[in-house]
Formats: sequence, C-alpha cells, structure tokens
Amino acid sequence: MAEIVRMPKMSDTMVEGVIAKWHKKVGDTVKSGELMAEIETDKATMDYESFNTGTVLFLGAQEGQAVKVNDVLAIVGNKGEDYAALLASAGSAAPAATEVKASAGASAPVATATEVSIDTSSIKAEVVLMPKMSDTMVEGVIAAWHKKVGDAVKSGELLAEVETDKATMEYESYNTGTLLYIGAEAGKAVAVNGVLAIIGEAGADWQTLLKAHQAKTSGGATAAASKPAEPAPQSTTAPSTNGSTSHATNGRIKASPLAKQMAKEKGIDIGQVQGSGEQGRVTKRDIENYKAGTPVPAKGGQSTAPVVLPKVVGEESFEEVAVSQMRKTIAKRLAESKFTAPHFYLTMEMNMDKAIEARKSMNEISPVKISFNDMVIKAVAAALRQHPDVNVSWLGDKMRKNHHIHIGVAVAVKDGLLVPVVRFADNKSLSHIAVEVKDLAQRAHDKKLQPSDWEGSTFTISNLGMFGIEDFTAIINPPDACILAVGGIKETAIVKNGQLVPGNVMKVTLSCDHRAVDGAVGAAFLKTLKGLMEDPVRILI
Repeated sequence: MAEIVRMPKMSDTMVEGVIAKWHKKVGDTVKSGELMAEIETDKATMDYESFNTGTVLFLGAQEGQAVKVNDVLAIVGNKGEDYAALLASAGSAAPAATEVKASAGASAPVATATEVSIDTSSIKAEVVLMPKMSDTMVEGVIAAWHKKVGDAVKSGELLAEVETDKATMEYESYNTGTLLYIGAEAGKAVAVNGVLAIIGEAGADWQTLLKAHQAKTSGGATAAASKPAEPAPQSTTAPSTNGSTSHATNGRIKASPLAKQMAKEKGIDIGQVQGSGEQGRVTKRDIENYKAGTPVPAKGGQSTAPVVLPKVVGEESFEEVAVSQMRKTIAKRLAESKFTAPHFYLTMEMNMDKAIEARKSMNEISPVKISFNDMVIKAVAAALRQHPDVNVSWLGDKMRKNHHIHIGVAVAVKDGLLVPVVRFADNKSLSHIAVEVKDLAQRAHDKKLQPSDWEGSTFTISNLGMFGIEDFTAIINPPDACILAVGGIKETAIVKNGQLVPGNVMKVTLSCDHRAVDGAVGAAFLKTLKGLMEDPVRILI
C-alpha cells in the first residue's frame, strides 16, 4: 500500500529542506534504511534514509528545490499502484508533481491553468536555482564562473564560486549537459531560489523554459521578463589567459580545494603555480610538479608594470565598492541588535600583574603558546558557571537559560567579522582553548568555517587589545544577552598598599541587553571575572 513520505525536521530551526541530490528516481526500488536523498537544511547537508520499502512512485521536488517541513517528499508503494487520491489528500505538493514526473518520463496529472499556459514538457533542459548555503543567506554573489555558455557540464563538476554572507563556496553541478544560460554575470547577486543557470541538451529552447519558470514564480510571465537573458553569452566570455596564469579576472586564484590544501601544507605560494587545468585552474598535479623558483610568464612579454604618476594635490576622487554578502549581514544583524536591544555598559579595571607572571610560567611547559585572550576565555567561562543569569539568550517572547557554555570569539577577517564558537569552554584546559582558537581563526581567514563553527554561542568576547585599544564598547551579538569588550594591557601607575607603584592594567566593558540582564547581575559577574584574572590560579579550581 502506498505511503506518503514527508519532509522531516532535521534541526531545531529548520522550516524547509532543499533537495541537494536524489539517490532514487521514480520507478526505482527502495528498501528501509537505504539512502534516498541528500537534503540541505539550515545547518548542513544531511543524508535521508528511507523508512519505507517498495517502489518510488512520486518525488515531491526536483534537485535544487525546497520542500517545507511536513510537506510531501515522496510516495513509496507497490509498483504501478494508483497514488492520485493519496496525493490529492496531501494537498501541498501537487504542483511539484507535474514537474518531477515529466522529467522522469511518466504521465503527469492535470496541470493548473498557470502551468499549461507554457508547455515545457518537450524541452530537455533544467533550471538550476541558487541554493541556500547558510542559515542567514538571502542572496549569493557570483565570485567566478568556471563554465561559459556553450560549455559541457558534468554532474559533480565545478560550475561557479558563490560568495555568501559567511564565505566564498564552490558550487558543483548536479546536472549533466550543456550550459545554455547563466542568470548573472560575475560580481552580480542572485537571490536564493533565483535562476542561477539553465543546463540541458545543446540547442534546447531555454528561452521558453525561462519564461515558464518566471510565470510560475511571479504568477504570470511577460515578454519583457526574458529580455535580460539575451546578452548572457557575451557576459560569460572570460578574457583569454593564454595558459599562463592561475588568476581569475576578479583577482581570485583558480584552484581546486585539494590543490589549495596541498599548497598550504607544502608552503607553496599558489599564485606562483602555473595551472594546467581548464582556464588556467591549478590542479593537484600542478602542485606535485611545481618546483620553487619556476618563473610565471608575463602576459604580452611584459615584465614590468607601467609607471603610475601621483595624482595632482587637491584633486577629489573616490571609488564605490559593492558591499559584500558578509558586510550586508553584519550591517543588518548589528543594526537590529543596537536599535532593538536596550544596551547598557559596565566597565572595570583589572590588575594583570599576576596574570602576566602566570602566563609566562604556563608557557614554559605548555605544548602551545597561551595568549591573554585564551586566559580571558577560560576566566569568562568559569565566571559564567558561577553566574548563570548572564549566560542567557533573549528570544523575544521567552528567555533561554543556557546550562552549557559556548563562547563566541570575534575574529576580524578581510570582509568583516566572524564569530566562531568555542564549545563547552568551561570544561577545556587553557592549552586546549589555545589550539582551538588558533584553528578557528585560521579557518575564518581562509573562509573555511562551516555553519556548525559559528552557531550556538551563549556569550561573546571581542578583543581589540592587540591593536593598542585601551577600552571600547561592543554591540551585542544576538541572541546572546551579553558581550565582553577587552582592551589592551597598559603599564601605568597604580596605588598598592598606599604606595604609588608601576603596574599593568586591563580594562573590560560588558555590554548587556537590559531585557535579559540587570545591572546588579552584570556587575556581580564582572567582580567574579576580575578576581579570576587578578589571581589566575583560581581559574583552575
């Protein structure tokens, strides 16, 4: 008997899942426990194993399309079984059925009036949509195309590099065919679920397919809607590299992830490696065969850059730079935090003389160099354990009191700021924290952080002391209720036992969301933190 398979809720914040890849198609036999699909959630791409045994009669969405939680994912039953009544009772996924079944070669049920207005059943091509690559992503900027219109594309082959609000990620094609159309030039943005490309048989009528897609998403297509697609073949033509450089036109280095990793491990400047792959792409073989000192040929035989004369004094000039996805998200989230959360600030000075001596002693035996920032993380985690009312998250109509301690550490990167998370910081040693923070910071700079690395903080630390900043105030990182701004250690005169003596002082400022944390609670937390930093041996107790 046929059964409806519904989209499961694979994370606590998941509202829909995108079909990254189907491992079964209509007509295939599936067994309980067998891999059926790969589903991209708001956290990660996860394998979905079937709980049913039978024949796949219906798929609720194509690859790249989203299915809401509890909507129809598939129907599994006996071969040839009539599932129309079962699908009609489910309701939500009927429109998607016509598309999936048509692509599978099966007879489609009666389409709606909007769908039959443009018949695409004979067009052997598919629309590729922009996937949601992070939990906060609303659009992706095309950093580079690795294929141009007319090129052959295989499933699993690198199609483009997409800049999200978190990192620049490689997009591999799930389709095989010819690239017929691209939705945006390099440097342009495409909204999530917007048209990224069209792939299919050479000569397929992609214009009609695009019109049909626009009609479906907007409720009615117009002739003008398809006009921007005409210049696409010209916009995708990349300048000739003459096989002499591994750099893309936008300054990014074209290299496979494995080649980048090998170059990093061998200490090779990948910019000096001549790529033998498509469009000068650096491959594993290029890194293995690279010899230090190998000259990189210059374009046109020129070995020196032209002389640039200085501008006339007093000349006004400026340039407008497109805002990156990361900067857009930072602006949105921090503006919401600043103008919705009532901030108040508590500042305290700490005598760091004993902390300096303790760090020097610890580094004599520690397997890794421990920084003052590592000591602050450990001390904050210990103080939060004593003051759980600070370790809270504001969720609007309720407040979450976290029993675990996950410390977010603000890391400055080229395009803005990332906050990777040290999980269960109170249970980790200083050397453990030191190694983890260095690894997270390096991966943040290399744009290799995964969603699990930056989600789930319960308290945040922002340290600008290494830049010579004495004190500052930080904006709360929602949904956290507090963030600690850490300044630099300054040698100054202090009063000790009634005498004016030299000492080392560090200022910290706690920003609190007054909806969740009161002044007395924040002050008590800082008092405990001060005691731990001024006598670091207490951190270990």
